Amino acid sequence: MEITQTQTYTEAPGYFKRLNWIDWLFAAGLLGAALFALNRFGAYMDIYEKVILLACAPTFAALGWHWKPVRWLMPLTAALALAAIALYAGDLNMANQKFWLRNMLSSQSAILWMSVMFFLSTLFYLIGLGLRSGMGFTVGSKLCWAGVILGTTGMLVRWYESYLIGADVGHIPISNLYEVFILFSLITAMFYLYYEKRYNTRQLGAFVLLVISAAVGFLLWYTVSRDAAEIQPLVPALQSWWMKIHVPANFIGYGTFSLAAMVAGAYLLKSSGYLVDRLPALEVLDDVMYKSISAGFAFFTIATILGALWAAEAWGGYWSWDPKETWALIVWLNYAAWLHMRLVTGLRGRFLAWWALVGLLVTTFAFLGVNMFLSGLHSYGKL
Repeated sequence: MEITQTQTYTEAPGYFKRLNWIDWLFAAGLLGAALFALNRFGAYMDIYEKVILLACAPTFAALGWHWKPVRWLMPLTAALALAAIALYAGDLNMANQKFWLRNMLSSQSAILWMSVMFFLSTLFYLIGLGLRSGMGFTVGSKLCWAGVILGTTGMLVRWYESYLIGADVGHIPISNLYEVFILFSLITAMFYLYYEKRYNTRQLGAFVLLVISAAVGFLLWYTVSRDAAEIQPLVPALQSWWMKIHVPANFIGYGTFSLAAMVAGAYLLKSSGYLVDRLPALEVLDDVMYKSISAGFAFFTIATILGALWAAEAWGGYWSWDPKETWALIVWLNYAAWLHMRLVTGLRGRFLAWWALVGLLVTTFAFLGVNMFLSGLHSYGKL
């Protein structure tokens, strides 16, 4: 007697079928907020800014569907920023008079708290790594999230504060070294938290938070020595909608390249016999390094193209071999070669890790060194 078995195959649900009601509510909230802003402030926007605004809704909805923490991060930071706006009541002087503004929700207060959270996060990640303490890693991760929340809130409030100074002063807060160092810290932290969740690699926080703490340390020094937290009007070259997309794309590249360099440091330590039982497998470190550089390279390429288009509009030419442009090209070629060696030749291991680590020096000079030592058309970012 022949017995036949019938196997049942269950297809994985499609992408949209995997979404729940919270995902759709999040997307609807973003769309509603974009339409409200368009209706309320559309008269002050040109067509490009309207397109950017409307494109943000599906973009951030897709991000929230892919990375669930975004679903609570965006509403929470928006609520905190709106609370600050309500406390201001249209008067910038309230920053020194209202308790919650003075101590927590004004842009400078929130950014100082962000700095404290990132420093403490670094400390607890190091404690977790040194003592093999799960609690140290857990506290470090939560403090890193707190830094992201407070820093994002501070940036949103700073945006509003610039308009309280004057309608002709108001601008998105990504126009000078003070603001972009905050942006760099937030982007690097968020990418790290994404990889931490995806790969379950809290041990890497002890490495990645070091570069964030270094950026925050520079930010605090720059704030005190140059009074950099003061909001300034935009220079003419930056009075363009291009800035709203070029600068964030650029700093996604800088942030992920820096993250990859710190992961490369962990890779080199483990492959040399140090912290062998405390760090993730070399294959995991290699994959995080590769994914970080791939994401950064994609956004840095977009930023370079956008920068060329912006230059053509502002200065009459797509490329002028300005020092900032030249070093951006060097950074792009460096990581293009890195990806080529990995993907085409199949190279792996310590050589690429050293390359990624040295790449941090190249990236740092393009980010900061050009502003310190060279002059050119990008003079608005000088120390």
